[in-house]
Amino acid sequence: MNFEWIKKYLPRSLYARAFLILILPVLGLQLVISVSFIQRHFEGVTKQMTASIALELTFLADQASAAPDVDEARAAARAIADPLQFVVELPASSVPADDLRRFYDLSGKTVIETLREQVPNLGAVHLIDDRKVSLWITVPQGIMQVDFDRVRLSASNPHQLLVLMVVLGVFMTLIAFIFLRNQLRPIKRMAAAAAEYGKGRTVPYHPSGATEVRAAGMAFLDMRARIERQTQARTMMLSGVSHDLRTPLTRLRLGLSILADDEAEDLIRDVDEMQRLLDGFLDFARGDAGDDLELTDPIALITQIVEDAQRAGQAAHLGVMPSADLGQVPLRPIAIRRAMENLIGNALRYGSEAVVSLTAGERSLRFSVEDDGPGIPAQDRDEAMKPFTRLDPARNQDLGSGVGLGLAIVADIARTHGGVLRLGESDALGGLRADLVIAR
Repeated sequence: MNFEWIKKYLPRSLYARAFLILILPVLGLQLVISVSFIQRHFEGVTKQMTASIALELTFLADQASAAPDVDEARAAARAIADPLQFVVELPASSVPADDLRRFYDLSGKTVIETLREQVPNLGAVHLIDDRKVSLWITVPQGIMQVDFDRVRLSASNPHQLLVLMVVLGVFMTLIAFIFLRNQLRPIKRMAAAAAEYGKGRTVPYHPSGATEVRAAGMAFLDMRARIERQTQARTMMLSGVSHDLRTPLTRLRLGLSILADDEAEDLIRDVDEMQRLLDGFLDFARGDAGDDLELTDPIALITQIVEDAQRAGQAAHLGVMPSADLGQVPLRPIAIRRAMENLIGNALRYGSEAVVSLTAGERSLRFSVEDDGPGIPAQDRDEAMKPFTRLDPARNQDLGSGVGLGLAIVADIARTHGGVLRLGESDALGGLRADLVIAR
């Protein structure tokens, strides 16, 4: 049997699901006990008590019926009613047509049914409240009204047990939920530490809680340490390779400088290309190494980046900017600058103009760079963000070849900020639109 449809009605959070697992058995147990107790105990006790009263009412009606007239019947009924603690009125001043009981009076239904089964010529039965019962019996002299206390028909205050069960159930559930929250808190702390690490933030975390939760926490710490060691090893390796290669490249450049310009021009261009590719590899491997989170004004940062690009002779301009001050936001300014410079350079590489915009949301910032170039087809955009991928045939190969790491570096910087790089089509310029979305 397929129960997949149940999932859409279940809560999503761990707290809510744990509370549901905790409260459903308690409610089910209380419901079963309540129904069973009411049916087996209160109904049984009520039937026995009502049957006893029914015998007395039958005797009372028989004695009144045996009297020759109304006065004799009234006197006989009152003589019997006083010891039985009945209040008798014969004939009755008013006679209702239907039975009456409160909707929540569970035992009242049993009382009425039992009386009708065992008391002949019974008319209406009124269970006005928890203290008084009124009923009307037809006798030859007229209709006789009999009033007596409700406690003689059913157990006193049967709802007290139910109220006690509910109150104790709620109280014990709250205590259990407090203990459950203490067990779930280490899981939430570990999830928060993992989420922060996914945004490039290493926060202090100490495993706690049950044995299994501690084991998961230790596994997370070991994984985080291995990732950091791997990242450091990669950075150190490529830094060493870069340092080792810079020396022969420098010697080549010095050797080429003594040659004639027409002979060394192509070779110098090759050396510069090798230097540029080497710097690209190092930037990709370094990522945001050495760049810590700082409280930064994103508007001032993006404005400074565009001004620096303009001073370098690049056709970069500011587009839409937030109208209100965003204040200080925790960012890695060096990494953001590197990402934006890559996007601006990529835009001007394939277009003639780059427009830089900043949009602020409640939980995110979006840095956008638009160009008027040929853009990237929708089916190739995911591939373009992979390392060492070049889509020059789809754009403009005449402008030179790259190493294929520009967008990959930007996507990596976005991930370290808990965000993502999105590629789309520019509505304003018709070229490519690159959105660097990061969490605030």
